[in-house]
Amino acid sequence: MSSPASVRKRSRAVCVALATAVTMLPALSGTAMASAQSSFDWSDLNSASAGFGSSGEQPALPEIPPPSAAAVRLEGARNFRDVGGYRTADGRTVRPGLVYRANKLSSLTNADLAKLTAANLTLDVDLRNASERSEDPDRIPEGVRYQVADVVGIGNGIGFHEFVPLTLGRALVDAAVSGSSDIGQTVGYPFMVNFTGSDVAFHDLITAIATNPDGATVYHCSAGKDRTGWGTAILLTILGVPRDVISADFMASNTYLGRDDAVELSWLNAAFAQVDRLYGGMDAYVRDGLDIDQATIDALRAKLLT
Repeated sequence: MSSPASVRKRSRAVCVALATAVTMLPALSGTAMASAQSSFDWSDLNSASAGFGSSGEQPALPEIPPPSAAAVRLEGARNFRDVGGYRTADGRTVRPGLVYRANKLSSLTNADLAKLTAANLTLDVDLRNASERSEDPDRIPEGVRYQVADVVGIGNGIGFHEFVPLTLGRALVDAAVSGSSDIGQTVGYPFMVNFTGSDVAFHDLITAIATNPDGATVYHCSAGKDRTGWGTAILLTILGVPRDVISADFMASNTYLGRDDAVELSWLNAAFAQVDRLYGGMDAYVRDGLDIDQATIDALRAKLLT
């Protein structure tokens, strides 16, 4: 029989885990960012992509070309963009027109819906939590399949790969070292790697993209930068896109959302660092953490690489 002291100790641990999971919700929702309304200037794309948070460091990230005249742009979802077009380390290219990342899709106009229909969109994967989905339900073309992959929900239980205070403590140190302007985000990103519920969500996202039998897939959260940003980092890593290009794509949310503090590179780096601590690298994280098998990886690469 457990002693009262051990019961209290376990209860405290559960409470910490619960508190941490709850903390992730506002940290990763980015609701305020989704409503940014400042003007969009494509000439700022690469300068915005080079920032490294509030520390002032400027890593030499590669340039991201502006979208072509034929690229799909949506009035009601400013952070909607094609994941395709990037070159991989082995010289291949991610096919455009098959996978899109976005912020919330609740404010799409009729013209936006027509554009998505013309782009042959067939699958919408929603990474948001239940409250976000209820408050701002997606507006998508008729016939598009809708799938939920809740990154911060507790529907699959509350579990963590390492002791929660350890992850929290490391994240706080990382925030101080990097000069992060938002400690909540620096904490939230490694918890997307530590939280087992996030594993399920990102497994479902990658599997959905790989197995969508026809047409294009869009996946999104609220602002299209945090949960969507890490999901994109996973996807592009599997496809073999170099890390510096992934970082540049991540930082481009600052331009798409029309503000220079929507994302900081230190946040993405915190997630990658957590992967290295828990798994030793992205290959093991994808295989053991996200439980994505080789058949799915092969299908994804066959579908999206040319």
